[in-house]
Amino acid sequence: MAVHAFRQLRDFLNSQVIGQPELTEHLLIALLADGHLLVEGPPGLAKTRAVNALAKGIEGDFHRIQFTPDLLPADLTGTDIYRPETGEFKFQRGPLFHNLILADEINRAPAKVQSALLEAMAERQITVGKRTYKLPPLFTVMATQNPIEQEGTYPLPEAQLDRFLLHLVLDYPDAETEQRILQLTRNESIQGEHSMPQPLSQNAIFAARKATLSLHMETSIETYLVQLVMATRRPAAYSDELANWIEYGVSPRASIALERCARARAWLLGRDFVTPDDVAAVAHNVLRHRLILSYQAEADGVTADKVLDTILQLVPAP
Repeated sequence: MAVHAFRQLRDFLNSQVIGQPELTEHLLIALLADGHLLVEGPPGLAKTRAVNALAKGIEGDFHRIQFTPDLLPADLTGTDIYRPETGEFKFQRGPLFHNLILADEINRAPAKVQSALLEAMAERQITVGKRTYKLPPLFTVMATQNPIEQEGTYPLPEAQLDRFLLHLVLDYPDAETEQRILQLTRNESIQGEHSMPQPLSQNAIFAARKATLSLHMETSIETYLVQLVMATRRPAAYSDELANWIEYGVSPRASIALERCARARAWLLGRDFVTPDDVAAVAHNVLRHRLILSYQAEADGVTADKVLDTILQLVPAP
């Protein structure tokens, strides 16, 4: 029943966001794995629309934050406001206290603001002055980056990137999909937007998260998952070429993310067990932002995706 409800939600997302099935699938994977999503792609690829549609499909509230160079940490977390009538300070909650957050163009804000967001993502709490405030139990951030305009941006350091469960790279749709997008927007202008039949309750989401953790995973698949991670740290054991490409491998947080995302994918497909294909299917989006490539790799035009393709070829699947 729970899987059926999530499939309905996925179908609804795909009806609202044409031509981005990977984005809609990984939004649900991030929701199930209790993690956050970083999406990189040109403007106009329905990133905001996708999160809006997800917010309509679940019981929860949504807030969009446009990151700019003049943004302050208090603009995210909130601040203490003085009340003259009582002579006391009262905490005014900021936008981070919503369930779904779209952090638009996160790399346009300075480091202090990025840190305020990423601390909330990691600790699920906010500290203002001497007080700490818990964030909602359901708290998911989707941050976006624009790869075209790099002037006036503050790239996320590698340690902060590691806080994101997944990193998706989107591209423009093909001609057929573009035509379907035109038809969708025209129909919406005439008929209005489709509504989600029955929003998912937060309790259903928490129950689904527990269900994914109870899926069966063979020891051989755990070993395969760990070997993929170890190949990024000890690449010389697999090939000299790989060793020349990788400066630093991925962290233990990557192993946890890889397992949780593989479990979430298997559960969404209606299985009660995880396969090597589940691990391989999410490997690029889990690992690409955690790899630090060497200067030689960058000079040769080698991307993180090419490195991961090579690792998946060299590490034998069970």
